[in-house]
Amino acid sequence: MDQEVKIGDRFPLTIRRLDINGAGIGYYRRKITFVTGALPDEVVVAEVTAIHDRYLEAKTHRIRKSSPDRVPPVDPNYGIVGGVELGALSYPAQLRFKTDVIRQSLAKYKPAGWQNYDVRATIGMENPLHYRNKAQFPVRMLDGHVRAGMYKPGTHELVSLKTFATQRKLTMHVINGLCKIIERLNIPVYDEKANSGIIKTLVVRESAATGQVQVTFITNSAKLPKKAELLEAIATELPAVISVSQNVNKGRTSQVWGAETTLLAGSAYITEVINGVSYNLSPQAFLQLNPEQTAVLYAQALEALNLRKGDKLVDAYCGVGTLGLALAKKAGSVRGMDTIPAAIEDAKENAAQNGFTNTEYTVGKAELVLPKWVSEGYKPDAVIVDPPRTGLEGDFIPALLKARPKRFVYVSCNPSTLARDLVRLSKVYNVDYIQSVDMFPETARVEAVVKLSLRK
Repeated sequence: MDQEVKIGDRFPLTIRRLDINGAGIGYYRRKITFVTGALPDEVVVAEVTAIHDRYLEAKTHRIRKSSPDRVPPVDPNYGIVGGVELGALSYPAQLRFKTDVIRQSLAKYKPAGWQNYDVRATIGMENPLHYRNKAQFPVRMLDGHVRAGMYKPGTHELVSLKTFATQRKLTMHVINGLCKIIERLNIPVYDEKANSGIIKTLVVRESAATGQVQVTFITNSAKLPKKAELLEAIATELPAVISVSQNVNKGRTSQVWGAETTLLAGSAYITEVINGVSYNLSPQAFLQLNPEQTAVLYAQALEALNLRKGDKLVDAYCGVGTLGLALAKKAGSVRGMDTIPAAIEDAKENAAQNGFTNTEYTVGKAELVLPKWVSEGYKPDAVIVDPPRTGLEGDFIPALLKARPKRFVYVSCNPSTLARDLVRLSKVYNVDYIQSVDMFPETARVEAVVKLSLRK
């Protein structure tokens, strides 16, 4: 078969559905074919871009029969950069797809009773554009000008972005303003081929609640030429910026951030407010990128936990305390743990500034800290987890099943690792429901709040 199909071959294909990354799925000579830019129920002419033993990759060369859910792309760079892979799919169809992705993942891993799970319709946004409160854009010279933007998928070829459909407008205004200042001051930007130049990446984050903006220059060396002029120009031309830092990350690396961050001007934090709780955010502090839907997600988590007066709550993978603090008003006490010391310091600071005295935060791995707390007599009534895309660490699930909290809420950003983890969790817990929330419109990503209760 591999000899028969060559890269560049074109053939008509009927698209059955979308895969978890938003690519169309069809079958060519019984071989699964993933087609970027194709939508369910379309007939396309697919052009092969990669050949694998068990599947083909292709792009849409031409659409013969269009989906009724196809809409004009939300951004002129649709199909050129990532981040808007569902940008030609109507928003109601995006929401249906995200619910279906969860069902697909359950069908793949088959946790106990999965066919009967209450998988609820995805909660969307009224306006699914311009929601991202953070941009992390590489900076390069393009046609003699300083430009920031995103790479074409699978390359390091930069596409300059003046606006972008999912980014908040103030964030993009600041990015463009910084590029003009850097160009005017003639500060060297990074050249990847030569591994020379100074400014590699611009990280801009804004607070939807306060309008404050935080800028971090990620640089190839600790030296930052014309620093005083740069800071003066930012203060004059970009008054929303109240925090400017520098992070040093030398040489060619796939990592965006280096280990060392220094405050150059202004405040060490910007402040975001969600559901009445304020959070101080240092440059590397994690907070969901969609403030409006974060409020929805946290409200769903609170409802799922159904906390009672005096409940002991453990917030595993707590980060800067965002989820636990959103629940602290209802809980008797909240304890959180995280492996990043700076995040724990931020969590303590956030608890203090909101006046919470019923919280405690510890540096350490969740799978080690939880058993220690239980052995010391702190037996949680409820546990909430919001792990990274890799899901729950191998040893955390046995620790949780030993602690056996009555109520457990799993906030997931990856349906595949969620379904995998539910295989083990569903042996002891009932899955009451899965409520997905669209945190990232125009993309294939989806978050879910899962309510679990201890089996009687």
